[in-house]
Amino acid sequence: MNQQERETIAFAGGVCAQMSRMTVSGGVTEYHVLIHVQPEGKNFQEQMMAVAGAACELLSSRLSGGSVLFKRYFLSDAANQKSELDRYERESVGAGLSHEEVVAAPAYTIVEQAPMDGSKIALWLYVLVPDTQDAGGLVCVEKSGLRFLEHHGYRHLFWNGTVAEHLDSKEQSHKLWDTYLNVLATQQASLADHCVRTWFFVQNVDVNYAGVVQARNEVFDREGLTSQTHFIASTGICGRYSTPQEIVGMEAYAVTGIRPEQMGYLYAPEYLNPTYEYGVAFERGTYVDYGDRRHVFISGTASINNRGEVVYPGDIVRQTLRMWENVAALLAEADMDFSDIGHMIVYLRDPSDYAVVNELFDCRFPDVPRILVWAPVCRPGWLIEMECMASRKRTTEGFADF
Repeated sequence: MNQQERETIAFAGGVCAQMSRMTVSGGVTEYHVLIHVQPEGKNFQEQMMAVAGAACELLSSRLSGGSVLFKRYFLSDAANQKSELDRYERESVGAGLSHEEVVAAPAYTIVEQAPMDGSKIALWLYVLVPDTQDAGGLVCVEKSGLRFLEHHGYRHLFWNGTVAEHLDSKEQSHKLWDTYLNVLATQQASLADHCVRTWFFVQNVDVNYAGVVQARNEVFDREGLTSQTHFIASTGICGRYSTPQEIVGMEAYAVTGIRPEQMGYLYAPEYLNPTYEYGVAFERGTYVDYGDRRHVFISGTASINNRGEVVYPGDIVRQTLRMWENVAALLAEADMDFSDIGHMIVYLRDPSDYAVVNELFDCRFPDVPRILVWAPVCRPGWLIEMECMASRKRTTEGFADF
Protein backbone atom coordinates (compact mmCIF):
# COMPACT_ATOMS: atom_id res chain seq x y z
CA MET A 1 0.00 0.00 0.00
CA ASN A 2 1.43 3.37 -0.98
CA GLN A 3 1.84 5.64 2.01
CA GLN A 4 2.77 8.66 -0.09
CA GLU A 5 0.31 10.50 -2.32
CA ARG A 6 2.21 12.16 -5.15
CA GLU A 7 1.51 14.78 -7.76
CA THR A 8 3.27 17.24 -10.03
CA ILE A 9 1.94 20.80 -10.14
CA ALA A 10 2.68 23.14 -13.05
CA PHE A 11 3.08 26.88 -12.56
CA ALA A 12 3.58 29.78 -14.94
CA GLY A 13 7.11 30.47 -16.12
CA GLY A 14 8.04 26.87 -16.77
CA VAL A 15 8.04 25.90 -13.09
CA CYS A 16 6.88 22.56 -11.74
CA ALA A 17 6.64 21.25 -8.19
CA GLN A 18 6.94 17.54 -7.49
CA MET A 19 5.14 16.83 -4.23
CA SER A 20 4.70 13.88 -1.89
CA ARG A 21 2.15 13.93 0.90
CA MET A 22 1.68 11.54 3.81
CA THR A 23 -1.49 12.14 5.79
CA VAL A 24 -2.26 10.73 9.22
CA SER A 25 -5.84 11.26 10.34
CA GLY A 26 -5.84 13.68 13.26
CA GLY A 27 -2.09 14.19 12.99
CA VAL A 28 0.57 16.14 11.14
CA THR A 29 0.63 15.87 7.35
CA GLU A 30 4.13 15.75 5.86
CA TYR A 31 4.95 17.30 2.48
CA HIS A 32 8.15 16.88 0.52
CA VAL A 33 8.34 19.37 -2.36
CA LEU A 34 11.01 19.77 -5.04
CA ILE A 35 10.58 22.81 -7.25
CA HIS A 36 12.27 22.99 -10.66
CA VAL A 37 12.33 25.60 -13.42
CA GLN A 38 12.92 25.25 -17.16
CA PRO A 39 15.84 27.58 -18.00
CA GLU A 40 14.62 28.73 -21.47
CA GLY A 41 17.17 31.53 -21.59
CA LYS A 42 16.15 33.06 -18.26
CA ASN A 43 18.82 34.71 -16.15
CA PHE A 44 19.29 33.84 -12.48
CA GLN A 45 16.97 36.49 -11.12
CA GLU A 46 14.17 35.39 -13.43
CA GLN A 47 14.63 31.73 -12.50
CA MET A 48 14.88 32.57 -8.79
CA MET A 49 11.68 34.61 -8.88
CA ALA A 50 9.85 31.83 -10.71
CA VAL A 51 10.94 29.16 -8.22
CA ALA A 52 10.39 31.33 -5.15
CA GLY A 53 7.03 32.51 -6.47
CA ALA A 54 5.85 28.93 -6.86
CA ALA A 55 6.97 28.16 -3.30
CA CYS A 56 5.07 31.17 -1.95
CA GLU A 57 1.95 30.17 -3.86
CA LEU A 58 2.09 26.65 -2.46
CA LEU A 59 2.69 27.83 1.10
CA SER A 60 -0.24 30.22 0.94
CA SER A 61 -2.66 27.77 -0.65
CA ARG A 62 -2.10 24.01 -0.75
CA LEU A 63 0.25 24.09 2.26
CA SER A 64 -1.50 26.88 4.14
CA GLY A 65 -0.98 26.67 7.88
CA GLY A 66 2.18 24.65 7.45
CA SER A 67 5.63 25.16 8.93
CA VAL A 68 8.80 24.68 6.91
CA LEU A 69 11.42 22.60 8.70
CA PHE A 70 13.91 22.17 5.83
CA LYS A 71 14.32 24.68 3.01
CA ARG A 72 17.37 24.21 0.80
CA TYR A 73 18.26 26.02 -2.41
CA PHE A 74 20.52 24.26 -4.92
CA LEU A 75 22.49 26.84 -6.91
CA SER A 76 24.71 26.65 -9.97
CA ASP A 77 27.06 29.51 -8.96
CA ALA A 78 26.77 30.45 -5.30
CA ALA A 79 29.47 33.14 -5.44
CA ASN A 80 27.39 35.20 -7.86
CA GLN A 81 23.90 34.12 -6.80
CA LYS A 82 23.79 34.04 -3.00
CA SER A 83 23.60 37.81 -2.46
CA GLU A 84 20.64 38.08 -4.84
CA LEU A 85 18.89 35.20 -3.12
CA ASP A 86 19.60 36.62 0.35
CA ARG A 87 18.16 39.98 -0.71
CA TYR A 88 15.01 38.34 -2.04
CA GLU A 89 14.53 36.30 1.14
CA ARG A 90 15.01 39.33 3.41
CA GLU A 91 12.57 41.45 1.43
CA SER A 92 9.93 38.76 1.01
CA VAL A 93 10.07 37.71 4.66
CA GLY A 94 9.77 41.26 5.94
CA ALA A 95 7.09 42.49 3.56
CA GLY A 96 3.82 43.05 5.41
CA LEU A 97 4.62 40.68 8.27
CA SER A 98 4.49 41.29 11.98
CA HIS A 99 7.58 40.85 14.14
CA GLU A 100 6.28 37.47 15.31
CA GLU A 101 5.70 36.34 11.74
CA VAL A 102 9.19 37.42 10.69
CA VAL A 103 10.70 35.40 13.56
CA ALA A 104 8.68 32.37 12.50
CA ALA A 105 9.50 32.69 8.77
CA PRO A 106 11.21 29.63 7.32
CA ALA A 107 14.97 29.49 7.49
CA TYR A 108 16.80 28.41 4.37
CA THR A 109 20.15 26.99 3.40
CA ILE A 110 22.06 27.16 0.14
CA VAL A 111 24.63 24.92 -1.48
CA GLU A 112 26.34 25.13 -4.84
CA GLN A 113 25.30 21.83 -6.39
CA ALA A 114 24.16 22.69 -9.88
CA PRO A 115 20.83 21.16 -10.93
CA MET A 116 21.62 18.80 -13.77
CA ASP A 117 18.61 19.85 -15.84
CA GLY A 118 20.53 22.98 -16.88
CA SER A 119 18.74 25.39 -14.56
CA LYS A 120 20.48 27.76 -12.16
CA ILE A 121 18.32 27.05 -9.11
CA ALA A 122 16.05 24.45 -7.55
CA LEU A 123 14.39 24.24 -4.15
CA TRP A 124 13.61 21.49 -1.64
CA LEU A 125 10.94 22.08 1.01
CA TYR A 126 9.92 19.79 3.87
CA VAL A 127 6.67 21.16 5.27
CA LEU A 128 4.60 20.01 8.24
CA VAL A 129 0.90 20.87 8.39
CA PRO A 130 -1.05 20.08 11.59
CA ASP A 131 -4.59 18.77 11.51
CA THR A 132 -7.15 21.57 11.76
CA GLN A 133 -8.47 20.00 14.98
CA ASP A 134 -5.01 20.04 16.59
CA ALA A 135 -5.45 22.85 19.09
CA GLY A 136 -1.75 22.90 19.99
CA GLY A 137 -0.60 23.33 16.43
CA LEU A 138 3.08 23.66 15.58
CA VAL A 139 5.20 26.23 17.37
CA CYS A 140 7.95 27.45 15.05
CA VAL A 141 10.92 29.64 16.02
CA GLU A 142 14.08 30.75 14.18
CA LYS A 143 16.99 32.06 16.23
CA SER A 144 20.75 32.36 15.67
CA GLY A 145 20.93 29.82 12.87
CA LEU A 146 18.74 27.31 14.71
CA ARG A 147 15.19 26.61 13.64
CA PHE A 148 12.90 24.56 15.84
CA LEU A 149 9.36 23.26 15.71
CA GLU A 150 7.59 22.05 18.83
CA HIS A 151 4.73 19.59 18.83
CA HIS A 152 3.46 16.87 21.20
CA GLY A 153 6.45 17.33 23.50
CA TYR A 154 9.04 16.98 20.72
CA ARG A 155 11.30 19.78 19.58
CA HIS A 156 12.63 19.36 16.02
CA LEU A 157 15.92 21.24 15.66
CA PHE A 158 17.47 22.15 12.33
CA TRP A 159 20.87 23.89 12.30
CA ASN A 160 23.34 24.90 9.63
CA GLY A 161 26.71 26.60 9.63
CA THR A 162 29.91 27.37 7.75
CA VAL A 163 33.34 28.70 8.74
CA ALA A 164 34.66 31.61 6.67
CA GLU A 165 38.22 31.41 7.99
CA HIS A 166 41.49 30.37 6.40
CA LEU A 167 41.62 26.94 8.06
CA ASP A 168 41.96 23.48 6.57
CA SER A 169 38.98 21.12 6.29
CA LYS A 170 39.75 19.32 9.54
CA GLU A 171 40.01 22.56 11.53
CA GLN A 172 36.84 23.95 9.97
CA SER A 173 35.00 20.71 10.73
CA HIS A 174 36.09 20.83 14.35
CA LYS A 175 34.83 24.40 14.66
CA LEU A 176 31.50 23.40 13.15
CA TRP A 177 31.13 20.45 15.51
CA ASP A 178 32.05 22.61 18.52
CA THR A 179 29.43 25.18 17.53
CA TYR A 180 26.78 22.52 16.97
CA LEU A 181 27.49 20.83 20.31
CA ASN A 182 27.06 24.18 22.03
CA VAL A 183 23.78 24.72 20.19
CA LEU A 184 22.53 21.30 21.33
CA ALA A 185 23.52 22.11 24.90
CA THR A 186 21.34 25.23 24.85
CA GLN A 187 18.41 22.92 24.07
CA GLN A 188 19.31 20.39 26.77
CA ALA A 189 20.18 17.97 24.00
CA SER A 190 23.17 15.75 23.26
CA LEU A 191 24.75 14.44 20.09
CA ALA A 192 24.39 10.79 21.05
CA ASP A 193 20.78 10.91 22.21
CA HIS A 194 19.13 13.44 19.92
CA CYS A 195 20.96 14.02 16.63
CA VAL A 196 19.24 12.09 13.84
CA ARG A 197 20.89 13.27 10.60
CA THR A 198 23.81 15.37 9.34
CA TRP A 199 25.01 16.66 5.97
CA PHE A 200 28.54 17.83 5.10
CA PHE A 201 29.13 19.82 1.93
CA VAL A 202 32.82 19.83 1.09
CA GLN A 203 34.60 22.00 -1.44
CA ASN A 204 36.90 19.86 -3.63
CA VAL A 205 35.78 16.67 -1.90
CA ASP A 206 38.60 14.55 -3.36
CA VAL A 207 41.12 16.70 -1.48
CA ASN A 208 39.24 17.90 1.60
CA TYR A 209 37.01 15.01 2.65
CA ALA A 210 39.75 13.27 4.63
CA GLY A 211 39.93 16.20 7.05
CA VAL A 212 36.15 16.09 7.56
CA VAL A 213 36.36 12.37 8.36
CA GLN A 214 39.25 12.83 10.80
CA ALA A 215 37.44 15.57 12.69
CA ARG A 216 34.21 13.59 12.89
CA ASN A 217 36.02 10.48 14.13
CA GLU A 218 37.72 12.51 16.86
CA VAL A 219 34.49 14.22 17.93
CA PHE A 220 32.54 10.96 18.00
CA ASP A 221 35.25 9.24 20.02
CA ARG A 222 35.18 12.10 22.52
CA GLU A 223 31.35 12.08 22.70
CA GLY A 224 31.05 8.31 23.13
CA LEU A 225 29.73 7.43 19.66
CA THR A 226 31.51 4.22 18.67
CA SER A 227 30.99 1.06 16.63
CA GLN A 228 29.70 -0.52 19.83
CA THR A 229 27.07 2.19 20.41
CA HIS A 230 25.92 3.99 17.28
CA PHE A 231 26.87 6.73 14.83
CA ILE A 232 24.62 9.22 12.97
CA ALA A 233 23.08 9.01 9.51
CA SER A 234 24.98 11.37 7.20
CA THR A 235 25.86 12.50 3.70
CA GLY A 236 29.34 13.81 2.95
CA ILE A 237 29.41 15.19 -0.58
CA CYS A 238 30.96 17.85 -2.77
CA GLY A 239 29.37 21.27 -2.40
CA ARG A 240 30.49 24.90 -2.44
CA TYR A 241 29.43 28.11 -0.78
CA SER A 242 29.74 31.75 -1.73
CA THR A 243 33.33 32.30 -0.59
CA PRO A 244 36.43 30.16 -1.21
CA GLN A 245 37.25 30.23 2.51
CA GLU A 246 34.14 28.15 3.31
CA ILE A 247 35.64 24.72 2.67
CA VAL A 248 33.10 22.80 4.74
CA GLY A 249 29.45 23.41 5.50
CA MET A 250 27.29 21.43 7.91
CA GLU A 251 23.56 20.89 8.37
CA ALA A 252 22.08 18.85 11.20
CA TYR A 253 18.67 17.64 12.35
CA ALA A 254 17.98 16.60 15.93
CA VAL A 255 14.86 15.86 17.98
CA THR A 256 14.49 16.40 21.71
CA GLY A 257 11.81 14.57 23.63
CA ILE A 258 12.63 11.25 21.99
CA ARG A 259 13.86 8.33 24.07
CA PRO A 260 16.70 5.99 23.02
CA GLU A 261 14.24 3.18 22.30
CA GLN A 262 12.55 5.35 19.66
CA MET A 263 15.65 5.33 17.44
CA GLY A 264 17.10 2.43 15.48
CA TYR A 265 19.85 1.93 12.92
CA LEU A 266 19.95 0.21 9.55
CA TYR A 267 22.81 -1.97 8.28
CA ALA A 268 21.76 -4.37 5.46
CA PRO A 269 24.89 -6.49 6.08
CA GLU A 270 24.31 -8.75 3.06
CA TYR A 271 24.68 -5.69 0.82
CA LEU A 272 26.81 -3.16 2.75
CA ASN A 273 29.71 -3.29 5.17
CA PRO A 274 29.94 -1.33 8.44
CA THR A 275 31.33 2.10 7.67
CA TYR A 276 33.99 1.94 10.37
CA GLU A 277 35.71 -0.83 8.38
CA TYR A 278 36.98 1.77 5.95
CA GLY A 279 37.70 4.47 8.50
CA VAL A 280 34.53 6.56 8.54
CA ALA A 281 31.85 6.91 11.18
CA PHE A 282 28.23 7.21 10.07
CA GLU A 283 25.14 5.04 9.98
CA ARG A 284 23.81 3.72 6.68
CA GLY A 285 20.37 4.69 7.84
CA THR A 286 18.42 5.70 10.93
CA TYR A 287 14.75 5.39 11.84
CA VAL A 288 12.72 7.24 14.44
CA ASP A 289 9.46 5.84 15.78
CA TYR A 290 6.60 8.03 16.95
CA GLY A 291 3.19 6.96 18.19
CA ASP A 292 1.60 7.36 14.76
CA ARG A 293 4.44 6.88 12.24
CA ARG A 294 8.01 5.88 11.50
CA HIS A 295 10.58 8.14 9.83
CA VAL A 296 13.57 6.76 7.95
CA PHE A 297 16.67 8.72 6.93
CA ILE A 298 18.87 6.96 4.38
CA SER A 299 22.43 8.27 4.26
CA GLY A 300 24.27 8.96 1.04
CA THR A 301 24.38 5.50 -0.56
CA ALA A 302 26.45 4.40 -3.55
CA SER A 303 27.37 1.24 -5.48
CA ILE A 304 29.24 -0.59 -2.71
CA ASN A 305 29.29 -4.19 -1.52
CA ASN A 306 29.56 -5.76 1.93
CA ARG A 307 33.35 -5.76 1.70
CA GLY A 308 33.46 -1.99 1.23
CA GLU A 309 34.43 -2.21 -2.45
CA VAL A 310 33.18 -0.04 -5.30
CA VAL A 311 30.90 -2.23 -7.44
CA TYR A 312 30.91 -1.90 -11.25
CA PRO A 313 33.70 0.70 -11.68
CA GLY A 314 33.14 2.96 -14.68
CA ASP A 315 29.62 1.66 -15.42
CA ILE A 316 27.03 4.31 -14.54
CA VAL A 317 24.01 2.13 -15.36
CA ARG A 318 25.08 -0.84 -13.25
CA GLN A 319 26.21 1.44 -10.43
CA THR A 320 22.76 3.03 -10.42
CA LEU A 321 21.06 -0.36 -10.23
CA ARG A 322 23.32 -1.56 -7.41
CA MET A 323 22.74 1.71 -5.53
CA TRP A 324 18.99 1.06 -5.73
CA GLU A 325 19.50 -2.48 -4.40
CA ASN A 326 21.40 -1.12 -1.41
CA VAL A 327 18.77 1.51 -0.64
CA ALA A 328 15.99 -1.07 -0.98
CA ALA A 329 17.77 -3.36 1.49
CA LEU A 330 18.12 -0.55 4.03
CA LEU A 331 14.46 0.42 3.66
CA ALA A 332 13.40 -3.21 4.05
CA GLU A 333 15.14 -3.40 7.43
CA ALA A 334 12.80 -0.63 8.55
CA ASP A 335 9.75 -2.42 7.06
CA MET A 336 9.56 0.11 4.24
CA ASP A 337 10.06 0.22 0.50
CA PHE A 338 10.37 2.79 -2.28
CA SER A 339 6.65 3.59 -2.09
CA ASP A 340 7.30 5.21 1.31
CA ILE A 341 9.93 7.66 0.04
CA GLY A 342 9.07 11.34 0.28
CA HIS A 343 11.95 12.65 -1.81
CA MET A 344 15.32 11.67 -3.32
CA ILE A 345 18.49 13.69 -3.85
CA VAL A 346 20.82 12.16 -6.44
CA TYR A 347 24.47 13.18 -6.77
CA LEU A 348 26.46 12.72 -10.01
CA ARG A 349 30.22 12.97 -10.45
CA ASP A 350 30.16 13.32 -14.25
CA PRO A 351 27.59 15.72 -15.78
CA SER A 352 27.62 13.73 -19.01
CA ASP A 353 25.87 10.87 -17.16
CA TYR A 354 22.78 12.97 -16.50
CA ALA A 355 20.70 11.90 -19.51
CA VAL A 356 21.07 8.17 -18.95
CA VAL A 357 20.57 8.38 -15.18
CA ASN A 358 17.56 10.66 -15.50
CA GLU A 359 15.97 8.19 -17.90
CA LEU A 360 16.56 5.34 -15.46
CA PHE A 361 14.87 7.28 -12.66
CA ASP A 362 12.03 8.35 -14.96
CA CYS A 363 11.32 4.72 -15.79
CA ARG A 364 11.42 3.36 -12.24
CA PHE A 365 10.35 6.35 -10.13
CA PRO A 366 8.35 8.61 -12.44
CA ASP A 367 6.40 10.37 -9.69
CA VAL A 368 8.82 10.45 -6.74
CA PRO A 369 10.04 14.01 -6.04
CA ARG A 370 13.74 14.09 -6.87
CA ILE A 371 16.59 16.28 -7.95
CA LEU A 372 19.80 15.30 -9.75
CA VAL A 373 22.70 17.60 -8.97
CA TRP A 374 26.36 17.81 -9.92
CA ALA A 375 28.28 16.77 -6.80
CA PRO A 376 31.22 14.34 -6.85
CA VAL A 377 31.01 11.58 -4.24
CA CYS A 378 33.66 11.16 -1.56
CA ARG A 379 35.35 8.24 -3.34
CA PRO A 380 36.38 8.87 -6.98
CA GLY A 381 35.24 5.44 -8.18
CA TRP A 382 31.65 6.14 -7.22
CA LEU A 383 29.89 7.78 -10.14
CA ILE A 384 26.55 8.23 -8.37
CA GLU A 385 25.08 8.44 -4.87
CA MET A 386 21.60 9.05 -3.52
CA GLU A 387 19.90 9.83 -0.23
CA CYS A 388 16.24 9.87 0.74
CA MET A 389 13.72 10.34 3.50
CA ALA A 390 10.74 8.05 3.98
CA SER A 391 7.77 7.81 6.33
CA ARG A 392 5.05 5.25 7.00
CA LYS A 393 1.96 5.26 9.17
CA ARG A 394 2.11 2.83 12.10
CA THR A 395 0.95 2.66 15.70
CA THR A 396 3.53 2.31 18.45
CA GLU A 397 2.18 2.16 21.97
CA GLY A 398 3.91 4.25 24.59
CA PHE A 399 5.25 6.95 22.26
CA ALA A 400 3.70 10.36 21.67
CA ASP A 401 2.49 11.07 18.13
CA PHE A 402 4.74 13.05 15.79
